[in-house]
Amino acid sequence: MEPRIFKFGTPYSEMYHSLAATPEDEAFFLHNGVLQLCKRGACVKLAPQRWQDTPSTAIQEHDVVIAFEERIYDAVVEDLQTREPTEDFKAIHVICLDTKDNPHEAKLQGRVALELCWLLEQTQDLDSEAPELVERFQEEQMTHTQIKVLHQICYL
Repeated sequence: MEPRIFKFGTPYSEMYHSLAATPEDEAFFLHNGVLQLCKRGACVKLAPQRWQDTPSTAIQEHDVVIAFEERIYDAVVEDLQTREPTEDFKAIHVICLDTKDNPHEAKLQGRVALELCWLLEQTQDLDSEAPELVERFQEEQMTHTQIKVLHQICYL
């Protein structure tokens, strides 16, 4: 079967309908988990977004950015380091929980990310506490996996 490629900004619902256009397509994409990924994505946002197209003012609303692939983490860090600083010059913590791209691993790492977010949310001073917290999280919580948690503080 030919790969289906969608541009950033294509709504998940449109992707889903295209991937389930025939009974054969629907069975194939249901079996490999792609239709479930479209459904899950649609619950979070309208469509996939390209990080580099996000304005600095929108990015600056966030204290933490979590990537689930190291190449995405690297791209986010590089992008933040090359943007013009804003007036507020605010810290943004970029974290990577490198995850295999399949529904089972995504579900497991989603829970791990949620646990890490709860810990980060409990800090009194995120900027000073996050590096040690992430390191401790790696040592204590990630013993069941080979995944290394990456953390970089960027300023925007």
